[in-house]
Amino acid sequence: MKSIPIILILTAFAVAILFTGCAKPPTAEMDNAVEMVTRAENDIDAVTYGASSLARARDALTRMRTAAASKRYDTAKSSAAEAVAAAQRAIDEGRTGANRAREEAASLLADLRPLIIETEQGINAARAAGLPLDFDSVNRDFETACTNADQAQVSLSAGRYQESSNRSRTARSGLVTINQQLSSTATSVSRKK
Repeated sequence: MKSIPIILILTAFAVAILFTGCAKPPTAEMDNAVEMVTRAENDIDAVTYGASSLARARDALTRMRTAAASKRYDTAKSSAAEAVAAAQRAIDEGRTGANRAREEAASLLADLRPLIIETEQGINAARAAGLPLDFDSVNRDFETACTNADQAQVSLSAGRYQESSNRSRTARSGLVTINQQLSSTATSVSRKK
């Protein structure tokens, strides 16, 4: 059995150390990852609608830094690529989510306009018919609903889509309640006749 000369083993070991010591951190990839995650973190839509992807990007960034500090540059490079991909996904999800939220808010608001007109006509008809209602209270509720609808429009215009949707739903609920009150009072009066 031939033994491997000790000098050959030492030479191979020295070459391995030399290559390991000469490996360079993937600075460009790491800088790109930090820049991309920062961009996603500063994108309100990505933060709002792409939160899980943004969390994955941050985790990958942490793994990248840990690997780089341990001089595991291949792992750092891989984690940097993962951080970039997850940050881009968060930005894309943010854009998609914001578009969907804007469309929903606009639709809710558009549905309110005819309901406001219908409710106002119902209040006027109930007043003209002399229905036994507390019209001061009904008018306050109607004004509150209209104010919520106006604020929903302002929120939509300002890009605060969730707030706009919430205001629209509140306005709709108030208008539906008024219409139910008008209807039940009219039904009650007609039964008495």
